[in-house]
Amino acid sequence: MLSASCEINIRFSEVDSMNIVWHGSYALYFEDAREAFGRKYGLKYLDIFENGCYAPLVKLEFNFKNPLTYGKKALVNITFRNTESAKIVFDYEIVDTDDRSLIATGYSIQVFLDKDYRLLWVNPPFYEAWKRKHGLI
Repeated sequence: MLSASCEINIRFSEVDSMNIVWHGSYALYFEDAREAFGRKYGLKYLDIFENGCYAPLVKLEFNFKNPLTYGKKALVNITFRNTESAKIVFDYEIVDTDDRSLIATGYSIQVFLDKDYRLLWVNPPFYEAWKRKHGLI
């Protein structure tokens, strides 16, 4: 199982008038986790780009469990979900660093496009090699 984590500090600009994190901020927290995962395992966006591909999000889902408020700290955990399809799937969990309560869960799906923005139906060679390196195939 490949996973990574990143800690986030809830900033004033991320909360609404009720002092609760605005729902749109969760997309950024998941993005921070994807970048942490990419740095840890060599699957950064620039690695994908340098191999002739883009990896846009096509699905992003959140399940809110408890609110986050200004000044809190949270831990975003990300786990790679292996699939044979030509896509990258991640599962997420956000927990409050103070009491370890579950804040949110979710998942994302990214597909591969070539430099002409055409959908790739099979895994690009660099991604196959990456999966082999990490014992996923």
